[in-house]
Amino acid sequence: MMQEQIYSYNQLYNFTQKIFEAIGCPQPQAVTATRVLLSADLRGIDSHGIARLSGYVRLWEAKRVNATPLLKIIHETPSTAVVDADSALGLVAGPFAMEVAIEKAKNVGTGWVSVQNSNHYGIAAAHAMMALENDMIGISMTNASPLVAPTFSIQKMLGTNPICVAVPAANQPPFVADLATTTAANGKLEILQRKNENAPIGWVQDADGNSSTDANILKKGGALLPLGGDREHGSHKGYALGAVVDIFSALLSGANYAPWVPPFPAYVPMPEKQPGKGIGHFFGAMRVDAFRPAADFKKDMDDWILGFKNAKPLGQQKVLVPGDPEREMERLRREKGIPLLPAVIEDMKNLGEKFGVNL
Repeated sequence: MMQEQIYSYNQLYNFTQKIFEAIGCPQPQAVTATRVLLSADLRGIDSHGIARLSGYVRLWEAKRVNATPLLKIIHETPSTAVVDADSALGLVAGPFAMEVAIEKAKNVGTGWVSVQNSNHYGIAAAHAMMALENDMIGISMTNASPLVAPTFSIQKMLGTNPICVAVPAANQPPFVADLATTTAANGKLEILQRKNENAPIGWVQDADGNSSTDANILKKGGALLPLGGDREHGSHKGYALGAVVDIFSALLSGANYAPWVPPFPAYVPMPEKQPGKGIGHFFGAMRVDAFRPAADFKKDMDDWILGFKNAKPLGQQKVLVPGDPEREMERLRREKGIPLLPAVIEDMKNLGEKFGVNL
């Protein structure tokens, strides 16, 4: 039986870029897509990294991904824009739109960009963090295919609909809150499936709305649960957050929304109703000095961060600030390499054979 193996970032980067180029991506877009995709593996979000590469290829084979898109702004004001991604990889559309938001923020203080006609865009943090180097706060969110039942329902109506907010500091690392609006992202279920393990209580429900630990329950008519798990633990708040992401990402842009968002697996039939175009994203960039001097803000952010890190702990585990675990994971994986599960390695080898790329 094949064991988990370690690969260097450069190994995976070269392989991934060549696969994207093999499906027709121009070299600059292949580089962008590779950087965004592997940022997930570096940060320990294995569910959204190279494990999804074959899924993007299958979307291209199904003619749902355009490898040579013409991304364009179809409506704008000084501080806002709507981008038509022309069925691009979301890994390409996201950075394009975030750059538009950053440029608008440079000009008028803030920039807000919604995107239609896109595809899965990887981890939200990869896009929001682009704003940090400009002394800006970055915001990133996307809707996704319906896997989540709203509170009191058995019908899948929303995606995992993540939100990320990235905030710069001075000497401390940035604050980076990157979270799904469900108790767990679907990718974490996929990891459990590969490991043949059960899901914790509060992640999923079965087709009748009963709590379940079956990691394969979505294939049996079940659903993911909003953040909180059930009404008593605040699932109505997770449901509300997921709904906000759907509205900002899709109804502002003209993308598909609610249960009509296209599925990531290429083998899943497209919804019969298509009220919009593709998947939707939403991005924001806020220049800190549009509010107060950036140096003063970042000095206070350092103080804020240190205050939480030094908060009295419950036990031995110190209090973490959002972004801490991912940053430490990136440090370790750049140094020691990225572990891949056997199922992912097999998937990559199959991709390599198909396109003549050696892993």
